[in-house]
Amino acid sequence: MTHVEAYSRLAGVYDEIVIDPCHDRWASFLHELWGTDPEGVRSVLDLCCGTGLLAGELIARGYRVAGVDAADAMLARARERLGREVALSRVTLPDLAVEGVFDAAVCTFDGLNYLAPVQLRLTMASVALRLRPAGWLVFDLHTDAMMNFTISNPDVAGTSAGNDYVISSVVDPGTRTCDTTIELTRPRDGDPFSERHRQYFHTDADVRACLQDAGFAVTAVGAEYTHQPADASTLRATWTARRLPA
Repeated sequence: MTHVEAYSRLAGVYDEIVIDPCHDRWASFLHELWGTDPEGVRSVLDLCCGTGLLAGELIARGYRVAGVDAADAMLARARERLGREVALSRVTLPDLAVEGVFDAAVCTFDGLNYLAPVQLRLTMASVALRLRPAGWLVFDLHTDAMMNFTISNPDVAGTSAGNDYVISSVVDPGTRTCDTTIELTRPRDGDPFSERHRQYFHTDADVRACLQDAGFAVTAVGAEYTHQPADASTLRATWTARRLPA
């Protein structure tokens, strides 16, 4: 089995294997949330935009979206989905070389869990520079409950859209890291391959400190794109923050 760079060959089957049908629901949550802003939200920066699933939902709701991602293969899929008129850039966080100032920024599907703690802190500061005063930052993160769930369920196997796969995770609670190997044991197209991904389980205290230092105020921490407060059972927490005036 060939080992390839993360999110290279996986991009071709990502929407079929990794993603559940959630983006319509998540976009509706964001649309309702931003509807409370008297200044209005029109422009959105989609961090770690992947194959453009959320961007497509936001564009359908009337937002002007720019997307960034570190993987060329994922951006290629996003361009197929969104068209050439949508600004998409290859960016590796914390570098955020994009033009303009946005009303909101989002990062979904645990994109920020791929950042080491120092990178997370620098990324928050970079995002703040790209938002207007009182601009929105909404993102999700895996929680301690997800860390414990992954420890208890390290291996997942299945078949989706003609692809047989195995996802195996090794969690180190001491370093709060998770090394995941995604193996396409029998892809629908092409030869078998595997990718390895590293993620970090950030503590709530660290996330709050990063946001505060970057000039954000946390307004809510909810259970996966709902207004229900996150609790000890929440696997994916949704953080909402506003950029403070300079």
